[in-house]
Amino acid sequence: MFSFKVGFIQALTLFVLLLFIVVIFLKLYNDEKFKDITKHAVISGLNTRTRSNTEGPCFRKNTCPENHIGFFIQSGAANVVPPKICVNNKLALGTILNNAGGGINIVVVDGKSGVVVKTDHFNMYSGNVEPLIEFLKKIEMGSVVLMAVFDEGSNKLNEEARTLISELGSSSIHSLGYRDNWVFVGGKGMTGKSNFEKHIKSDNSKNKYDNWPEMVELEGCIPKYVQ
Repeated sequence: MFSFKVGFIQALTLFVLLLFIVVIFLKLYNDEKFKDITKHAVISGLNTRTRSNTEGPCFRKNTCPENHIGFFIQSGAANVVPPKICVNNKLALGTILNNAGGGINIVVVDGKSGVVVKTDHFNMYSGNVEPLIEFLKKIEMGSVVLMAVFDEGSNKLNEEARTLISELGSSSIHSLGYRDNWVFVGGKGMTGKSNFEKHIKSDNSKNKYDNWPEMVELEGCIPKYVQ
């Protein structure tokens, strides 16, 4: 009877040990899936803390000439790291300001002064497209418009919404698909297509983060609007 109890306790101990190992393995596996994303988030946080207050989270390599609007855009990474949009080296949209979200994120800037006028984000997976259309129609002439996708930005887009964004200078909006990554800078009333746009198609055979492509960044300088 005593031997049976000892054997049972040993077996139970071995089972608990094996279960513990399996749990640890699964946790490490799940962490591995998004290690690049979390590493990026940690590094970004460290860089923010170690840079001077004048640099902050919007540090750029290049400096814009006078009478130009400088920008830096970072798309979302999968559905983990939200996007970031900076204007004139100041954060206009991002996690720190709690004004970024899944779908299409937008910052509108006064093209004359370079002052941020409005920010918003629109859920294009399970939300409605009408608020986005209304927002786009109300953008004033001469405004600079900056956009970045986070998670999924195309499911609810219809032809009207795509056309309105195309009229801002986008070349890729009509081909924006499910879980594509996309950043764009255009303007209300501009002629021709913008030079500031990046679009990466979601392709499960090439994606960096499982069902999502890699993060994209865009920076540059735009001349202030002269009427």
